[in-house]
Amino acid sequence: MRLRNAVIASASALLLALTLSNPAQAATGDFDYTYIGTGGISVNGSLADPSSGQCINIPETIGNNFPALAPRNFTNATATVFLDADCDGDTYHVMTPGQILGGGIRLRSVIFS
Repeated sequence: MRLRNAVIASASALLLALTLSNPAQAATGDFDYTYIGTGGISVNGSLADPSSGQCINIPETIGNNFPALAPRNFTNATATVFLDADCDGDTYHVMTPGQILGGGIRLRSVIFS
């Protein structure tokens, strides 16, 4: 009887540990946007299967005077896009999966649910 209880307790502890150490999930699909490239030319950029729950700075906007624009959320997760880097500031938009926002929307960072 004691051995059975010990086995059940050990199995429960292992299951709990595996559940708590589950790695961050990724949003499935692409998050597309446009950015200003060399010579002022508009270029399409994309984040493929981005991580959920962590802020992602749009790579092409780092050290650039121009934010990205016209976000297109083709992932299966809700995306919150921010005008400022590091998902900071009061200017943001929440995008449902499949939502496309126009060229008037500017962004430097995004986080997925």
